[in-house]
Amino acid sequence: MSPSRPLALAFTVAGLALLSPVQAADMGKASPDPMASFHRGTVIPAFGKVASVTDADMRIPAGTEFHIAFDVAAAKESTLNRTLESAARFLNMQVEAGVPAERIHLAIVVHGPATFDVAGAEAYERKYPGAENPNAALVDALIKAGVRIIVCGQSAAGQGVKKTDLLPGVELALSAMTAHALLQQQGYTLNPF
Repeated sequence: MSPSRPLALAFTVAGLALLSPVQAADMGKASPDPMASFHRGTVIPAFGKVASVTDADMRIPAGTEFHIAFDVAAAKESTLNRTLESAARFLNMQVEAGVPAERIHLAIVVHGPATFDVAGAEAYERKYPGAENPNAALVDALIKAGVRIIVCGQSAAGQGVKKTDLLPGVELALSAMTAHALLQQQGYTLNPF
């Protein structure tokens, strides 16, 4: 046994002795699941779970109307797109906080590899052989909730994706830059998340 080992053991025992009985009893127990406080939203129940926050200092003023644009370029094969789900979460949490759904206007501008996350089965499988698009149901739910999903025409052309390859209801723009410029002129602000 090395000379430093008994010393390390002594420090460990001394440290444990300083724990309160409650701390000692809690050692070895699993931490509570922080996600346990999240629940389904009412607008898009299958996606975008939210946590209730009743003690927020920053309140949403009565009469608030949101015009928010999301930008999504990142994608990962066979994985739910985080930005698409964030849009569902935004909608769910604002309605839960008391903002009427008709006062929430969301648009998602899609470009780069994320183009395939809003593509139909054939185009998705062309990109990811043997895989199904896990975002199809989320895209459908977002569109049914009034969210605009707009694909960059430049990205689509560069990746061989035609308008007919996109999921039903997904729009095509000249470019992502054009879509964002037009949305800004319509009062949309860019969500940084």
